[in-house]
Amino acid sequence: MTPKELKAQYRNERLAARDAIPADERIEKALAMATHGGDAIDIEPGTVVSGFLPIRSEADIRPLMAHFRARGARLCVPIILDKSTIVFRELVPGAPLVPCGFGTSGPGPEAAVLDPRVMLIPLSAFDKTGHRIGYGAGYYDRAITRLHEKGLNPRLIGIAFDCQEVPSVPAEPHDVRLDAILTESGLNFVSEAIG
Repeated sequence: MTPKELKAQYRNERLAARDAIPADERIEKALAMATHGGDAIDIEPGTVVSGFLPIRSEADIRPLMAHFRARGARLCVPIILDKSTIVFRELVPGAPLVPCGFGTSGPGPEAAVLDPRVMLIPLSAFDKTGHRIGYGAGYYDRAITRLHEKGLNPRLIGIAFDCQEVPSVPAEPHDVRLDAILTESGLNFVSEAIG
């Protein structure tokens, strides 16, 4: 099986496992994530943090994001511009949200575009070493590469449920490794950059 085929298999299996978590249980697991990550992740006042508004069976990290806002973070969420590009628009309390493609919503074009210093990244599957499998479109890999090209090195935190862990993700050259993984069981640092 090629790395691409194995990634597709893991993606399908782990997303099916995530989909099988009852909605009320997902809420409890997401609240546990907020408890584990809320104070453990180093956030200075003014730090730009990209989160996401949940789609399908993703963890609802809005409580975690609210905690970061209370600690002084500026929040943003990914917005799909085209088939290969996302940008991160500032998420301000009370601002209207608009449909942004791929089933997502977020602030409209009047919102400021920010460069995140901490990125909370949804994923399909992960392993203990910080390798991840996304949803297959490569949006985050390209966005992180663009930030690196600007001289920025955002801290990357994967957001997933425990059931999305796999023994080993077949890493390819374009794949970007995470600094930490946050699940309902806790925050697992896989890089010195973030702990």
